Amino acid sequence: MPTLEHEVLIELVRHRPSLVATLLAERGVTVPVFSNARLESCDTPDVTPTEYRTDSVVMLSHDEPVQAVVLEVQREYDARKKWSWPVYLATLRARVKIPCVLLVFCPDQAEARKCAQPIHMGHPGWTLHPIVLGPVDIPKITDIARAIAEPELTALSAIVHGAGEEGLKVLQVFHDSQEHLRHEQRSYADLVLALLPESVITKFRENAVAVLDEIKHPWVCGWIDYGKAMGEAEGEAKALLVILEQRQVPVSEETRDRILSCTDKTVLEAWITRAVAAHSTDELFD
Repeated sequence: MPTLEHEVLIELVRHRPSLVATLLAERGVTVPVFSNARLESCDTPDVTPTEYRTDSVVMLSHDEPVQAVVLEVQREYDARKKWSWPVYLATLRARVKIPCVLLVFCPDQAEARKCAQPIHMGHPGWTLHPIVLGPVDIPKITDIARAIAEPELTALSAIVHGAGEEGLKVLQVFHDSQEHLRHEQRSYADLVLALLPESVITKFRENAVAVLDEIKHPWVCGWIDYGKAMGEAEGEAKALLVILEQRQVPVSEETRDRILSCTDKTVLEAWITRAVAAHSTDELFD
């Protein structure tokens, strides 16, 4: 059964098909000049559809189609793919009659090395070398201009590198880019929050340098939604304490206890709304 970890890149490509071209370029693959990228049918009708169906197919065009990209997401190496991947390329190539390439993404570097093994077809000189992306091939997006220009790649970068050595910097840039994105692109924050370990999210909350300007900020909403999904008011309470901390509003032990012991989500959300402009905790409770 597909998991969120498996589906996230497929979802990002659905929003921006040209992301596959960016990923190929990151891997050092020359991509033909194109002006349009669109999703193509994932079925391979020349064979059994239930067995041979790609994760995603993107067609790159420049007045006319110039290249098709088969995208596969592999959480772990599957030896059966050495039989099905060549089928994807051959049947797609026969259907669209243009060059086709195979791009495989593995969130685990060790599994990526396994997936990159050459597939010897048996015919002399015919060997398929899968183009495989592991975590090391996904760029660490730490430039705000690039984050705004390439929100899908930035979300993938946050997911892949958020828990690493430069994780806080990557997450901070992802965070800062949100206010500049279209509404539908801000939903990528939900994917990032869902896939990062809770410990990483907590660490980011504690170290984030940005001042939160309004309750509608996607990350605050994400924290609150996460708490609601868990059936707890704890998410709202912790988000409130983080906002007060980042705004350098003094919080006494008595006030901290009052916030953490509150179980009324409506009250907590009202306090959060006031916290983004409050200069003292007294202003929360007035």
